[in-house]
Amino acid sequence: MDEKIKQALAAIAGQPPHVADYSRRQFIANAGRYGLTVAAAAALTEPFAFPVAALAADVELPKIDSIPDKLKGSGTVRVCSYGGALQDAQRKAYFKPFEELSGIKVIEAEGPDPAKVKAMVDSKNIEYDVTELDGADVLNLAKQGEYWEPIDYSLFDVDNIDPVFRQKLFVNMLPYAQIYAYRTDAFKGKAPKDNKDLWDTVNFPGPRSLQSGASGSNADLEVATMATGVPADRVYPINLDKAFASLGKIKPNVTKWWDAGAIPAQLLNDDEVVMATAWNGRIAAIQANKAPVEIVWQDQLLRNDCWAVIKGAANASNAQKFTAFITMAVPQARLSSLIPYGFVNNKSAGSLGGAAQTPADRPRHQEQADQLRHPVVDRQHQRHRQALERVHRRLTSPD
Repeated sequence: MDEKIKQALAAIAGQPPHVADYSRRQFIANAGRYGLTVAAAAALTEPFAFPVAALAADVELPKIDSIPDKLKGSGTVRVCSYGGALQDAQRKAYFKPFEELSGIKVIEAEGPDPAKVKAMVDSKNIEYDVTELDGADVLNLAKQGEYWEPIDYSLFDVDNIDPVFRQKLFVNMLPYAQIYAYRTDAFKGKAPKDNKDLWDTVNFPGPRSLQSGASGSNADLEVATMATGVPADRVYPINLDKAFASLGKIKPNVTKWWDAGAIPAQLLNDDEVVMATAWNGRIAAIQANKAPVEIVWQDQLLRNDCWAVIKGAANASNAQKFTAFITMAVPQARLSSLIPYGFVNNKSAGSLGGAAQTPADRPRHQEQADQLRHPVVDRQHQRHRQALERVHRRLTSPD
């Protein structure tokens, strides 16, 4: 395989499902640059497609009849998200309701990119006002200069949004989780409960799958650390030697070190492993297809996308109103009803009904709220990027 193709696929492999789905579509659209047909590019990237089986169909969404006067206005707001199934759900959940109730027209764009944000601000040619990103990307760019407007929390439902989700330059709004899952038919009625059980091959025998740390994926360093008995609130800064030693202990039982999000779900579905770390959305997809698989939430990692308002944006005031609206309880609940991601507003749970009210596949339902852990948002700066390559070499090398 051509080296450029390998590098592109490796980059996609390390992304969470909704981001990988966008990157996949971009790869297919640019198939000719790689000397591929569209069909060949689609086939190569099929494992990175958003798990459609996880999407809710024909769900009745909670109604939004009104919004606070302070969120009303006129004109437009230009919003950049990841397109595909995610943006379709966002449009239905809160883009359209915001437009209808606020009087502010939502103009959509696709392809969040911190490098583009930097170029737009530097050139004073800003094409959109608010963008979805990972919080680490916002912080990394902020270290290079003033590229973001501070979030105006006077517009927000701050009483119901925990401080951990409210940062100076961005507000988290799309919780998803790195968890581990297990086959319910593997352990004769016993159920693993925490990270120690993932490492316990006596009471829970069988093959595992863990992240490799290759291609930008996040090696399971936190999980490995907690498996040694380190409390969740004392994981950081990560003791890399301790994490490596822990991974070394479980290595003989790991039959696949994965670097693409679809892999662990497929391995569990096909009964090739009994436990695997994974994205919760991927597990939701196989659960929807009746795979005998359950998620362990205790001390797993809560990830978030955020909204950030671009410095100097023409419609910055409307962008602040838009951002405040979509973090209200009902808009958050509407999105969580459509896709297997969670919410940041503590009142959203009360607006969920039907199947979406069952907390089996979504982070941030009340049952999981106290179990998930917030990883350090710019973890890669804690020697992390170098550590991942070290992890990958050690884990995938022959014994």
